[in-house]
Amino acid sequence: MNAHSQPIGFSADRVTPLPLGTPKILPPIVLADSRRHRRLGLDKPLAWGWVLGPLLLVIYWSVFSLTGYLDERILPAPWTALTTTVDLLREGRLQENLAISAWRAAQGLAFGVVAGIALALVSGLSLLGGYVIDGLVQLKRGIPVLALIPFMILWFGVGEAMKVTVIAVTVFAPIYIHTHNALRAIDLKQVELAETLGLSRWDFIRHIILPGALPGMLLGLRFGVTASWLALVVVEQLNATSGIGYMITLARNYAQTDVMLVGLVVYAVLGLASDAVVRVVQGRALTWRRTLGS
Repeated sequence: MNAHSQPIGFSADRVTPLPLGTPKILPPIVLADSRRHRRLGLDKPLAWGWVLGPLLLVIYWSVFSLTGYLDERILPAPWTALTTTVDLLREGRLQENLAISAWRAAQGLAFGVVAGIALALVSGLSLLGGYVIDGLVQLKRGIPVLALIPFMILWFGVGEAMKVTVIAVTVFAPIYIHTHNALRAIDLKQVELAETLGLSRWDFIRHIILPGALPGMLLGLRFGVTASWLALVVVEQLNATSGIGYMITLARNYAQTDVMLVGLVVYAVLGLASDAVVRVVQGRALTWRRTLGS
């Protein structure tokens, strides 16, 4: 073997000299070290980092209000909404309507979650159940909730039963879809392992099905909580005599934009707060799962 055909090699204690004109090659060990120290994941999340987006929105809103780009008659300033909120609290109107709205949303959410999880279990763990239930749910998903309200009024009247039913129907769809999808996405190897170990049906559901479907259930719950507030906005515009939606409708008749704005802010804060609660529950229930966002 002559000097021109000699292979290029590296070792920890000796480096073979390269012939003249040979391009330099970075030692593989150097590349391996640089890749080992390169961080591709996310940094540790801040405790109140989720407040940044809403805080920036309030800052932009305040700046546009101070500079006059936002007309008070179109969109009141943040400090106007704050003073109106204090006035409504002193009069007792805000907390009274808020309690009624929260109770309606809670009832609809509870019925929707129970029905969604129960039907998803039947549909996800049984072929016959899937044939019967899943097609009907997909048919329902194609019908907007607003289109169902006239029939809901015919069936349940314009009282509390209609309002709670509309909220429950709206919550049901995301709960069912995400739970059913999580059930059908359980790894087949886990099912085969359960069969090999001879687990009973109850142990199979307890140790394989529920832990596997829990991330999907909680994701559906996040969507369901938000859907309950959205449906509440709609139903409280229909012949309601109490609730945040009624307060907004009454303010609209008298062109009280500040009161209307307070109602919208209350809906937004409720949606943000309820989603944060579900995310905390999600974080505590899924501590065993290591993900990019954990």
